[in-house]
Amino acid sequence: MDTALFDYDLPSDRIASMPADRRDASRLMVVDRETGAVEHRVFRELPGLLPSGTRLFRNVADVRRARIPGRRPSGGKVECLLLGPAGAHDEWRCLLKPGRKASDAAGFGIPGEYHARVVASLSGEYIVRFEVEGGRDVAEMAERVGDLPLPPYIVAAREAGRDYSAFDDERYRTVFADKSRRVAAAAPTAGLHFTPEVLAELDRRGNASFDLTLAVGLGTFKPIESERVEDHAIHSERWTIPHRTAVALLDRSAGPRLAVGTTALRAAEDFCRKHARGALTPDSHGDYADDANLYVYPPQALCGADMLLTNFHLPRSTLMCLVSAFLSPGSTDGIARLKALYELAVRERYRFYSYGDAMLIR
Repeated sequence: MDTALFDYDLPSDRIASMPADRRDASRLMVVDRETGAVEHRVFRELPGLLPSGTRLFRNVADVRRARIPGRRPSGGKVECLLLGPAGAHDEWRCLLKPGRKASDAAGFGIPGEYHARVVASLSGEYIVRFEVEGGRDVAEMAERVGDLPLPPYIVAAREAGRDYSAFDDERYRTVFADKSRRVAAAAPTAGLHFTPEVLAELDRRGNASFDLTLAVGLGTFKPIESERVEDHAIHSERWTIPHRTAVALLDRSAGPRLAVGTTALRAAEDFCRKHARGALTPDSHGDYADDANLYVYPPQALCGADMLLTNFHLPRSTLMCLVSAFLSPGSTDGIARLKALYELAVRERYRFYSYGDAMLIR
């Protein structure tokens, strides 16, 4: 399948560098999968757009302050982005800028905070071993000296010299983020639109929320660079699904299952597929955990959700592949349908990407 099928034109002024003034003031495009009907609503109306008894599956991963500054002994600046633990104590998978210079034997760091050196290079990523002052934890050090890993297109579009860190520290996290699960290198952005008031109204109308965790990595947003979709090397992300959530995901007889974002859908789909073939074993509490290296694209059909809430995604991304497959299960028709919806969104001046507006596919 030609990757160019997932390309589209997006004016630069449609890329959101800031969120809506209120989380639930984002616009919401509502799409009926069966009829193709489209409505233009506001996110705060979501509770009234869902059948009573809808079950919402949401990614409660919190975003770590993963962008760490440093300097080489020569004085040159280094930017280190923590992607996730690499297995060995104090070793992490990282992106480095500049990669070649930062990976020399002298390493990099911040005096009084940490020193780091590259121990392996893996296709654009690096395995970095940290020595943190006082023997402290790498993740704790990152929370103290690091910044949130905002997408570059947000930073590039903003007013130079202005400090947005306090604003982003609140708005680039969901209101239901679990601070004990600060494991993500990017926010699960469909969840950014929820407010306590929307959640309370959903509960009042008889809907239930179920938590899961997917440690969102930057591979989620990496464009497909191969000419064929199938040749793309998909990334892997760790998920955990508690017993209560697992039971609800497998119960198809109750109310419809709404995946809050592509990250929640990816975890749910990976769980459901593996569970169906007996490839998972719960722990003593009935909870599940595994790595998702699932790659979903048309004409696959999905079993992990009945409805999807999602933002508008980058061209040539695996997220567009996933949403296209969800729009028209078992068919490639979803590709043209999704591109038509994106063209409509551009005409109707929806805002795109992480801080942009949302789409409900039901």
